[in-house]
Amino acid sequence: MRVKSVLAQSVVALAALVPLIAAGPATPADLSSPVGLWQAVDDSTKQPTGWFIISNHDGVYSGIIAKMFMKPGEAPNPVCDKCVDDRANHPWLGLEIIRDMKQEEADKYGGGNILDPRDGKVYHATLKLTPDGQTLVVRGYLGIELLGKNTYWTRLPDSAYSALDPAINPNTANNPNGAKRPPGAPMAPVAAPAHKSELRGSLNTVRQ
Repeated sequence: MRVKSVLAQSVVALAALVPLIAAGPATPADLSSPVGLWQAVDDSTKQPTGWFIISNHDGVYSGIIAKMFMKPGEAPNPVCDKCVDDRANHPWLGLEIIRDMKQEEADKYGGGNILDPRDGKVYHATLKLTPDGQTLVVRGYLGIELLGKNTYWTRLPDSAYSALDPAINPNTANNPNGAKRPPGAPMAPVAAPAHKSELRGSLNTVRQ
């Protein structure tokens, strides 16, 4: 009887593992697309300055500030008080800084713009993926692209989404700005987060 009981327990345990085995690992990011979570770092210190989520909605790509980093003494929870469009006074966290980008080549996206929330200025922009899909070259410019300046963002693993504020994380089931929002669609304004953080110099766009 004891042998039968142990055998029955083993069968039940194995049955419980079947769904996990069938599910397999999470689907990895498409490395041929800019969609995903990206990190910018300070050129001098190599420390993170900001995380950004780029999403795609019907072939139009947009990007938001997903996580901010601050130095001691810097003002927490900044808002875009210098913005003059619909983003005026929106908290930096969740702010849509990249808009209207469309694929122009296999690895290049353009036709859109990027906002510098520090001064409210909007620049023309292009996004270009490196061949391995791990680096995104973000170029902001005024006038012609040749006179622009590059900043380099590094793709973060999908596991990094867990470090985001739930109001920003698109994978959070109860996030009204995430899971229920079509990918790439503008986010509704979100309240400033409880934690203190600030984006520092992650947008090295050209100034003229």
